Amino acid sequence: MGAVVGTLTMQTRQRQPSRDKIDDELEMTMVCHRPEGLEQLEAQTNFTKQELQVLYRGFKNECPSGVVNEETFKHIYAQFFPHGDASTYAHYLFNAFDTGNNGSIKFEDFVMGLSTLLRGTVRDKLEWTFHLYDINKDGFINKEEMTEIVRAIYDMMGKYTYPALKGDVPKQHVDTFFEKMDKNKDGVVTLEEFVLACQEDENMMKSMQLFENVM
Repeated sequence: MGAVVGTLTMQTRQRQPSRDKIDDELEMTMVCHRPEGLEQLEAQTNFTKQELQVLYRGFKNECPSGVVNEETFKHIYAQFFPHGDASTYAHYLFNAFDTGNNGSIKFEDFVMGLSTLLRGTVRDKLEWTFHLYDINKDGFINKEEMTEIVRAIYDMMGKYTYPALKGDVPKQHVDTFFEKMDKNKDGVVTLEEFVLACQEDENMMKSMQLFENVM
C-alpha cells in the first residue's frame, strides 16, 4: 500500500483529469467488489475527487478483484521492508483497516483509514492508533498488546535500521510509556488515557504514531 500512498503524493499535483476519464476509471469489469461513487467517498473523506481517482487506480493495480485479503496485503507490504520481517505488523495493520472484521479490505475501507491517517485531526489519528494497539478490541490496551505492536515495528524495520538494539529494548520502551499512560494504575490504558498522555508528551506522540512513517 506504500506504493499507493506514494502515487497519491506525486500524481495529485498533475492536471485534473476529465470527468469522463474519472468515470472510465471507475468502470470495473469482472471484479468481486465495486466501490461506492466518488461523490460519496469525497463527502466521507478528506480527499478530493482527483485524489480518490489516483488512489483507486493504484488500489486496482495492486488488487484487481476490488478487495485485498490478508496474505496479499502482507505480500505487498513486505516489499517495502526487505531488511526486516513485516508480516506481524502487516497483520495488525490489516486488522485495523478491516473495520468489518470480514477478512478483506475494500477500497472504501482503505480510503477511510488513509484519510484519517493523512488528513485527520490529531484526535482522529490518536483514536485510530489506539484501535491499532487494541489487538483484542476490548476497548483497552494492556502492556502485552503494546509490546506486541512495538516489537512488530522493530522487527519490520530490521537490523539495518536498528543495528544496536538488544532483545529487551521494545519491552523497556513499552514499560516507560505504559507507566505514563496508565494514570490510575489499573493495568490497562483507556482511549482517554492514551489520547491525554500523547497530547501531553510530544516524544510519546511521535513514538506511538511511528506507523505513520511506515505506511
